[in-house]
Amino acid sequence: MSDTHGHKTHHKLNELYATAICGNDILSSCLYTAGIASIFAGVYAPLVLLLVGVSLWFFRHVYTEVVEALPINGGAYNCLLNGTSKPIAAIAGVMTILSYVATACLSAKVGVEYFARAFEEHTGHFDTTLVAIVLLGGFAALVIGGLKDSAKVALGIFLFHIFTLVLILVFGIEHWLVHGTSQFWANYEATKSIVFTNKGLLWTLYLGFSASLLGISGFESSANFVEEQEPGVFRKTLRNMWLGVIIFNPLIALVALNTLSISAIKGASDFMLADVSFTLGGDLMSEWGPVIMRDIIAIDALLVLSGAVLTAYVGVGGLIQRMALDGCLPNILTKKNSKGSFPITVISFFLLCSSILLITHGNMLSLAGVYTIAFLGVMTLFAFGNLILKRERSLLERTYSSPIKYVVIALLAAGMGMVGNMVINQEYVYYFMIYFIPTITVVFGMIFQDYLLEFIYRVSQKSGILKSRTKHMFDSIIRLKIVVFVHNRQRLFEILKYIARNEVGRRVVLIHCDSDTAYDKESGRLLSEALPILKESGVYQHLDVSLETFEMKFGPEAVQAAVKKFHVPTNRILVGSVHHFHEFSYEDLGGVRIIY
Repeated sequence: MSDTHGHKTHHKLNELYATAICGNDILSSCLYTAGIASIFAGVYAPLVLLLVGVSLWFFRHVYTEVVEALPINGGAYNCLLNGTSKPIAAIAGVMTILSYVATACLSAKVGVEYFARAFEEHTGHFDTTLVAIVLLGGFAALVIGGLKDSAKVALGIFLFHIFTLVLILVFGIEHWLVHGTSQFWANYEATKSIVFTNKGLLWTLYLGFSASLLGISGFESSANFVEEQEPGVFRKTLRNMWLGVIIFNPLIALVALNTLSISAIKGASDFMLADVSFTLGGDLMSEWGPVIMRDIIAIDALLVLSGAVLTAYVGVGGLIQRMALDGCLPNILTKKNSKGSFPITVISFFLLCSSILLITHGNMLSLAGVYTIAFLGVMTLFAFGNLILKRERSLLERTYSSPIKYVVIALLAAGMGMVGNMVINQEYVYYFMIYFIPTITVVFGMIFQDYLLEFIYRVSQKSGILKSRTKHMFDSIIRLKIVVFVHNRQRLFEILKYIARNEVGRRVVLIHCDSDTAYDKESGRLLSEALPILKESGVYQHLDVSLETFEMKFGPEAVQAAVKKFHVPTNRILVGSVHHFHEFSYEDLGGVRIIY
């Protein structure tokens, strides 16, 4: 099997490896989600986290339908690209990138903070921001060295994290048997003041639900590296992540509420689970028990949050590669090394994360603002994209079709959660926009670079050097070929309209597949007659449109023939929907784009 550039495909990830990469991100949330939920919802935190798990169950259906129908890296970006337009898809892409940036920065910083607080007496004080940058650099080198090796590291981290969570639950049960539930009921009394302050139980649950949705961050990651997974693995990763969230998050919150007071939970902040473990360790162990348990949690936190950093690198790598191939980001980001990774993409992501950590000095409020809005925005846009695909690509071949009511519930859950977080802290929007606006400006500049260069060329008539360079750049990008497989002349105007709005290339090659049937020959004749009429009418005069005929049926062989003849990657080949009656799947076509 080959990729879009004709390179040999490297090792695919099985269920265990793929789940480990995603699971480190989504289950690292246990280190802070129980504390967040308890602060906002008190003893109702387990219920709130259960509701979050139920919401994730609906998103399982949303993601399964879209990604199995379009099994290409990119997640929400790829979904919207095939259902709407490139600018709309780019918004989802940028939000996903920012979500990964915040994931990497927050995970590295919090992981180092856990370690520093637990081992300060041994290590002394050190700059956690600089150490977090070193940690980011280490994982960048690991990813550049090859995805398979990094997946092995992720698996080891994941298994140790599961062991640690189970250990906390076992000690939590023992604590309940020895001490009963007195601390939980004391927290129940304290929760009454939280409900009173929020002016009602429903509002308390809503705020707790909104804040706790960060506990499912990482669920979107699997969709961004689906091409690196073995067939059938993607759906299993969604199931495994959901099981982890629905089991561990509510139970960990229950253990915490029966171990520490709500005021202590607030005071512990990011270090809450370590304090819980310190208390639990005193029940069964010797005088060193509390310290040992606290240190285990600190080591686990550093490892699993480092695993979340790895997830960010893997997920953003697949997304950026896809966006660069589609002309939303510079093409240099698609350069691949002998290990099958993209070093320029990885290094660029590392530099971006490092610069943000240095600029903000690791300020959690700034990073959390980006994280909250970006992540929930991506989830909302993915559910929205599902609805768009149902309407615009109803004939697209699917292995599964999620009920519309499931999609609507998922959309409302993510949308309401985003609004709830804005209510909790209005500054989240401010911090998000600081990073979103410059990034989307760069992406839109790439998407509309032909119009931008054309404008610069017109206003630079008096500057010979600028005029010459601009003209050269403009000519080079408009020479890019766009190849379209077309079978019906009634679609011709719609196709050219899409290309004019979304592509910088202006050389359009229409391909008609003639398989010797009377219908195919008649379709070919009508297309050849329609094209001169279209040109004479003056519609889309800036496009250079030609028609080619392939003496074969449309399918993977025809796509590869187009790649070889016109020297274009498959992502610049546009097709109609893959229907149930076709003898091949969308994945078999190698990453072509569906536009009609």
